[in-house]
Amino acid sequence: MPASPPRLILASTSRYRRELLERLRLPFDVMAPDVDETAHAGEPPAALAQRLALAKARAVAARHPDAVVIGSDQVADLDGEAIGKPGTHERAVAQLHRMRGRSVVFQTAVAVVRDGGRDVVGTGLAPVTVRFRQLDDAEIEHYLRAEQPYDCAGSAKAETLGIALLDAIESDDPTALIGLPLIRTSALLRAAGINPLTTPHTSGAP
Repeated sequence: MPASPPRLILASTSRYRRELLERLRLPFDVMAPDVDETAHAGEPPAALAQRLALAKARAVAARHPDAVVIGSDQVADLDGEAIGKPGTHERAVAQLHRMRGRSVVFQTAVAVVRDGGRDVVGTGLAPVTVRFRQLDDAEIEHYLRAEQPYDCAGSAKAETLGIALLDAIESDDPTALIGLPLIRTSALLRAAGINPLTTPHTSGAP
């Protein structure tokens, strides 16, 4: 009999990442990583996303050394400056005012670890270039009142109404913009011994 695949944990409180991982139809648990997400002085957005993805995975793996753990993080990058989650309506308005008519790179990182975090199976970075339309103030206000994307980096949910904010999206890993690059994640899971195409599937949510 083939060996059972190891336990899989998503180190995230994001419902968006949970919903994305559910697409692979693998059994998994979800646990909060409890990691300080403050950027280091002078830390580039891509480096911040990669560091936090690995830190999240390791934080959960330290508590569950028998599991394979996925960590992920996303940082919006405007000309080398990290643009975080707005948290409030006023900050979201300011973010979209800054980004209208410009290109923003959403740096989405993923890390997979095991053995309590000592074994880093691998990490990946999936940058997504998003070109925002030249939005007027009324469009921004209508969008924010309708969507309230205050928990999203860059104040935009491209998977729903936020797609109307944009002129173009460029990426080689289409789900990265939503928060978890599934092509890279699948590759890292295969390296960890969990193949979504051969592991017994769940019929619904984990």
